[in-house]
Amino acid sequence: MLEDQIMELLSSNLLYVLVAALIIITVLRSVKIVPQSEQFVIERFGRLHAVLKPGINMIVPFLDKAAHRISILERQLPTASQDAITKDNVLVQVDTSVFYRIIEPEKTVYRIRDVDAAIATTVAGIVRAEIGRMDLDEVQSNRNEMIGTIKQLVESAVDDWGIEVTRAELLDVNLDQATRDAMMQQLNAERARRAQVTEAEGAKRAVELNADAELYAAEQIAKARRITADAEAYATSVVAKAIAENGVEAAQYQVALKQVEALNALGASPSSSTILVPANALEAFGDAFKMLKGKA
Repeated sequence: MLEDQIMELLSSNLLYVLVAALIIITVLRSVKIVPQSEQFVIERFGRLHAVLKPGINMIVPFLDKAAHRISILERQLPTASQDAITKDNVLVQVDTSVFYRIIEPEKTVYRIRDVDAAIATTVAGIVRAEIGRMDLDEVQSNRNEMIGTIKQLVESAVDDWGIEVTRAELLDVNLDQATRDAMMQQLNAERARRAQVTEAEGAKRAVELNADAELYAAEQIAKARRITADAEAYATSVVAKAIAENGVEAAQYQVALKQVEALNALGASPSSSTILVPANALEAFGDAFKMLKGKA
């Protein structure tokens, strides 16, 4: 009985039920919730109509459809290795990696089919071209500058694809074994040359220091002799002045003083315990005084 009533109710209100269902389906199909990490490319009758940003969006149901769901997260291309020849004809193998993200999904969808392969091919060509302009030593020493150049060139090449290159990395530059052996020999020769130069510079510096030391010693000896000579000259002039002013008594005083100093020096000697003075020493001094007196 209950089932019959329900069927009768539905049959009598079937049109309203269908309309309600259609309204619900239309509302559900007109509302698009886009995740934060994605953007939806909307097509209408097979043509680009709009790009939905993250959040709640409204579309025309049955006419618009989300043809492409594009992730806008940063992506990393797999590490790629390619051979390149430097300006000085050295074969190197370069490992590169590129990071990018899609900022204009409509360009990425409708202008390029395989974006990863396209970027990898572009990077390989740019890396080969840039390395071909440099010598091997420049490739090793100017890696940061080359990374910046590669990033700039890749950005300009993929600009029409709606892509932003966030980072380009030059991971490694590998050489073949023959080139490595040659570079090692060159490095050893350079080390030996530097060691010889350092040793020669050290010997030269030692000679210069020894010469400076000898020159300094000679200057000090000459200075000491000059001071001694000046002191002796001053003492002589003082004695001469005293003799000139006081006569022979001053000379006798100086001789007696020297005699006392000589005797004190002999007595202070550790190897002498007995001092022998010649008997005629006093007579010699007396004769000297007489001579001085006679001259005076």
